[in-house]
Amino acid sequence: MTPNEIDAPTRRPKVVYLVTEDWYFWSHRLPMAEAARDAGFDVAVACRVNRHGDKIRSHGIDVHALDWTRRALGPFELLKSIRMVAALYRREKPDIVHHVAVKPVVIGAAAARLAHVPAILSGINGFGYSFSSRSLKAKVTLAILGHVLERLAGRPRDRVLLQNPDDRDFLVSELSVPKHKSCVILGSGIDTEHFNSSPEPEEGPFTIAVVSRMLAIKGIDVAVEAHRLLRRRGCNVVMLLAGGPDPHNPASFTDSQLNAWASEPGIEWLGHVDDVRTVWGRAHVAVQPSLGGEGLPKSLLEAAACGRPIIATDVPGCREIARADENALLVPPNAPGTLADAIEALYRDRHLRERFALASRRIVEKELSSKQVGDEVVALYAEMVGLAPVVREECR
Repeated sequence: MTPNEIDAPTRRPKVVYLVTEDWYFWSHRLPMAEAARDAGFDVAVACRVNRHGDKIRSHGIDVHALDWTRRALGPFELLKSIRMVAALYRREKPDIVHHVAVKPVVIGAAAARLAHVPAILSGINGFGYSFSSRSLKAKVTLAILGHVLERLAGRPRDRVLLQNPDDRDFLVSELSVPKHKSCVILGSGIDTEHFNSSPEPEEGPFTIAVVSRMLAIKGIDVAVEAHRLLRRRGCNVVMLLAGGPDPHNPASFTDSQLNAWASEPGIEWLGHVDDVRTVWGRAHVAVQPSLGGEGLPKSLLEAAACGRPIIATDVPGCREIARADENALLVPPNAPGTLADAIEALYRDRHLRERFALASRRIVEKELSSKQVGDEVVALYAEMVGLAPVVREECR
């Protein structure tokens, strides 16, 4: 049975996504949900609704608004959220729930068990930097997550979904989840028709772009320092910072700090950009200086689909799309001097940029398109709800 040949015995099986924000579902999970819809599932998403609810509904996906806080959850808020989600699951009677990121995974697992949902898919978008922190908060979060996933491992149809093999190894070794209860699907896929490959700019200075939320864990300050080094070396390099701060995240840089960087020669802070293709149209190279904790960065998928060479840190998630000496140069995290060296290498070698650009596009077309990832996810859903046998090696 292929993902597009699912025949529901009496009704269409239903999948409900649980995510924190509507913008995140719109940006990161819509193609996956559309693949499930096209394969014969009824699809809904439960999230906080702001500006994207009607857009999501226009794609034939039901939207259920959740009133939950952006703040860290205390015991009262946690119980309130569990009851709210459990009530939704009782009304909707999903065959499978797909929880995305730590907060929905923890809350959703309790709610789904209270509502007797047959199958739970826990999607973890990235282990690494935040989970390796020695802070009390990180330790408590990891302990709670590990307990939740370990409990779910005893249910026959439940699975944990990771975006790269390193995170799966962490899941098995650190959180004691059996390997056969996990699956690896690389990222969320990319629409290779919407993100077309284009040649690098012929006019203007050599330009690099960092597309990301403006957070310390994304290495934005590392990129700024690398740019300063390049300018001191006499390299005429412009750096575009595309993305906004996150006032709810303690690791976010402030508007004043970002504006201060943008006042330096050769740095532009663009803020949030609705159509990121305009950024890659200006840039010669994509840079991702993350300190870790990535699943598979969507910004790098978009850059690769647009035919851009990549410079990224050698951390889990990044190296799944940024492949050393194939389409990318990899550097250690938090190493501005090495990052500057890599940027200068591509600055001075157009032939290498062109070779990397072709490889970037080839990788997303062959392995990471929305269709390919959607087919993999639908096959997993079908197996979890009993409509298809296990066919993916990672799930055995």
